[in-house]
Amino acid sequence: MAETTDTVLDDLRVSPAAHLAEAMAEASTAEVGLRERPFAVQIGVRAVPGTASARAIGSALGITLPEAVGEVTGEAAGRHTLWLSPDEFLTVDVAATQRPGETDAAEAALEGLPGQVVELSANRTILELTGPRARTVLEKSCRADLHPRAFPVGTAIVTQLGPVPVLLHRSGEEEFRVLPRSSFADFMVRWLLDGMAEFTGGSGASGASGAAGVTGAANHDRKG
Repeated sequence: MAETTDTVLDDLRVSPAAHLAEAMAEASTAEVGLRERPFAVQIGVRAVPGTASARAIGSALGITLPEAVGEVTGEAAGRHTLWLSPDEFLTVDVAATQRPGETDAAEAALEGLPGQVVELSANRTILELTGPRARTVLEKSCRADLHPRAFPVGTAIVTQLGPVPVLLHRSGEEEFRVLPRSSFADFMVRWLLDGMAEFTGGSGASGASGAAGVTGAANHDRKG
């Protein structure tokens, strides 16, 4: 029964940027490419590294909490954890699909201890920008220093792309993951496609200029 239910859920799911999948594929070249990594597991974690709570969560989720600003622990191709603040983290698994009960073991392990684990897979989507021009595209609208000396592989920060707050993870030498809130996925994809246009020979996403109309709304959401 559970297997049947999972199959039905998979068939019904529509990711936040699914309607732009064709536009992303058509715009992608050897210079720069863009795709969505939909339905990845995302778990919010609140605990102080080195404490009993952190150890309990780490054992249940199979993770180690980062201890430094911008640090990412784990494997980018699988389960990894991004530092957000001294006691706040986001565990992501791009090799797994979110399923009910993802946090049950961690919640049970935390019983009687301070801390929190929250299923957040629907909160954000993951947009993956790749290629030798990926950093250049991001630098057009990101205030952070993205040079490898300041933002090496295995680093993640809370920043903005244009008016939109995002998590930005450098997951490879020529690979960046942009995590906007799901409600801003359409805007963010169109924004990135416009930035890619000079390298792909295109003119950006159809209707991209119209997406600027949500800029005002984006300015009301400054939390990463």
